[in-house]
Parts: sequence; C-alpha cells; structure tokens
Amino acid sequence: MNPFTEKALAMLEKRGVTLSDIVDCVYYLQKPYHQNLQHKDLEESVLKVLDKREVWHALMTAIELDVLAEQDRFSNKELEKIVQMDEGLYGMDEVLAYGICNLYGSIAMTNFGFIDKTKFGIVGKLNEEGKKQGICHTFLDDMVGAIAAAAASRFAHR
Repeated sequence: MNPFTEKALAMLEKRGVTLSDIVDCVYYLQKPYHQNLQHKDLEESVLKVLDKREVWHALMTAIELDVLAEQDRFSNKELEKIVQMDEGLYGMDEVLAYGICNLYGSIAMTNFGFIDKTKFGIVGKLNEEGKKQGICHTFLDDMVGAIAAAAASRFAHR
C-alpha cells in the first residue's frame, strides 16, 4: 500500500469512514451487473483509486474544509454558513468530487450521480450526520461517493 492510500484511509477513519463502508457502496453500484460478486473482489479497486495522488489531494482538501467549517474558522463567514448548512445550490462539494470521477470516465460520473441521489450506505449516514449541530460532512459525503463511483467504474472496465 502506498503512502497516499495509508494517509487517505487514516483520514477517512478519523472521520468515521472505513474501507468496508466504501466497498459496500461499490458493491451496491456493481451488484446488478455481476451475479457472483463478492466484497473482496471490490476492495482492490477502492485501494487502487485511493493510490492516486489526485484522489489524496481532493480528499485532503475536502476534509480540511469540513473541519474548518466545524471549527468556525473560515475567514468568509457567508461561505462558512453555506458549507455548514450544506446548501443544495452550493455545488462546490460535487465539483471537487467530479475530479475523482473524471479519472475513471463517464461510468464513474453516472455512478456518482446515482449514489449521490440515492444516498446509499455511508454516503447517506454522512449526509445525515452532517446536518447535526457542530458536524460538517458537506464535502466528505461526496468524496466517499466519488471514490466508490470511481472504484465501481474501475471494476466495470476490467
């Protein structure tokens, strides 16, 4: 496992997201297309997505923005409120996630849109937790969805 992957997994776990949580999302996206699909078949794809420097950079940025919002440390208070509230029309959280999806093609973008809409598994849990006072997952839920979508796309291309 490369250092980016190790750091990404550690950051995710610190925010309550496990590798297994992401694999569950990939399974959800790929199960309709593979009769005998096993979770262990998908873990490699998640790890390979996390191996990419671009993914590490996006994840690091996303988590930092969520943490700063939780700590009321934005210099722009209007932006801080938008991020804290996860305003529906803000969209920058999705734009950052698209960067991950774009590494894996149009299937990843479609998968991301689907999991972002259905809020399956950990994506939905993060979304709900992020609505509680003092917790912000505005960017993280989309990052996790994008990582799962990219891993599903990577698996599908194999």
